[in-house]
Amino acid sequence: MSGEKKRILLLATGGTIASGASERGLRPEETGAQLLEHLGPLPYEVTVRDILTLDSSNIQPEEWQLIARSVYTMREGYDGVVITHGTDTMAYTASVLTFMLPGIDLPVVFTGSQLPIGHPLSDAPENLRTAFAMAASGEPGIFVAFFRKVLLGCRAVKVRTSDFDAFESVNLPPVAQVSADGLLVRRELLPSRRSVGCVLRDRLDNRVALVKLIPGVDPALFAALAKLGCRGVVIEAFGSGGLHFIRRDLVSALEGLVQGGVAVVVCSQCLYERSDMSTYEVGRRALEKGVIPGGDMTTEAAVTKLMWALGQGKSPMEISDLFARSLEGELTVAPAT
Repeated sequence: MSGEKKRILLLATGGTIASGASERGLRPEETGAQLLEHLGPLPYEVTVRDILTLDSSNIQPEEWQLIARSVYTMREGYDGVVITHGTDTMAYTASVLTFMLPGIDLPVVFTGSQLPIGHPLSDAPENLRTAFAMAASGEPGIFVAFFRKVLLGCRAVKVRTSDFDAFESVNLPPVAQVSADGLLVRRELLPSRRSVGCVLRDRLDNRVALVKLIPGVDPALFAALAKLGCRGVVIEAFGSGGLHFIRRDLVSALEGLVQGGVAVVVCSQCLYERSDMSTYEVGRRALEKGVIPGGDMTTEAAVTKLMWALGQGKSPMEISDLFARSLEGELTVAPAT
């Protein structure tokens, strides 16, 4: 019936939004039900499940798997899912769920806050209301709702430590915004949905390292990563994907990783626009050695996509193919010429 309330599942995981003061600083303590009490009456039928009580700095691949499995197994009978989560690693969790739940068949919306919900000036109520509205929208996907905006989960990056406008959507505009007209969804920005239905692919390999280059970095660092058992490396290179090869030859070091079966993905340290390693010699040399370009993916998306691909047992060649394609909207693919 058209008059029935939308059924929303709220999964609480902790974070600042649920935090209270302790002798050692803020720590999560409020339950999902207590969060709802701060909002008053809502036009939805909300079911609450507390699955974690953690600061998001403590949320790691094992927790990602728990969250993904909870969404997958509990989603039946609901119109959408809201997940409360700490802001510090929210972009990583939203990105990895994008890959772990391909073909998700309902909206899954992450949100949190910069101040605990019990603070009189907290941004939590507004963020929660935005998240519930997106969860009730009927638009399937993994999203982040913050500061009256809704971002595609695999494009979200936390860019401010304390400002309420904490997240930005990188290389893709917000997919929805709240205005006086309500929640306005830009459907043309949403990735094409698959017709095969949602599946759970939650295996991950966290033997992945992230390296931000600085001028003069010792190439021996990469050999050390291989000795430590890394199966994948994401590099934040200079500009459009440059790596120095004079005096300290990073290109040869990366070639050694590739020959040893390690998947090497190169992104840019620049937050916006895509890396293009074919432009300069300092990038082309690395491409010729088998490194994988990350295009305009966020670091969070590149790292979690690599963990996920390795967890699926993909070879470096198969991973290279995956990184050339946008699976769920994480990558802007240049049109064929």
